Amino acid sequence: MAFKPLHDRVLVRRIASDEKTKGGLIIPDSAKEKPSEGEVIACGPGARKDSGELIEMAVKAGDRILFGKWSGTEVTIDGEELLIMKESDILGVTA
Repeated sequence: MAFKPLHDRVLVRRIASDEKTKGGLIIPDSAKEKPSEGEVIACGPGARKDSGELIEMAVKAGDRILFGKWSGTEVTIDGEELLIMKESDILGVTA
């Protein structure tokens, strides 16, 4: 992929949620919520302080993250639906 986010932005691929509930019920597509878990595809270099000093990113490509329900902007790159969001929209990194 030839896309590189700028500043403190992150390119994220959503990770699909389960098709069934814990009780075994199958969830139809119309009732599913968009997952709030994803994988970082690419990161920008980081934000800059007023002094010009670079603040490094806390995440890197390959990290699995959790983000808010309304976080990011949906984009289509190379036919794939992805999200671009600021690093501050990321709630945490999963193990």
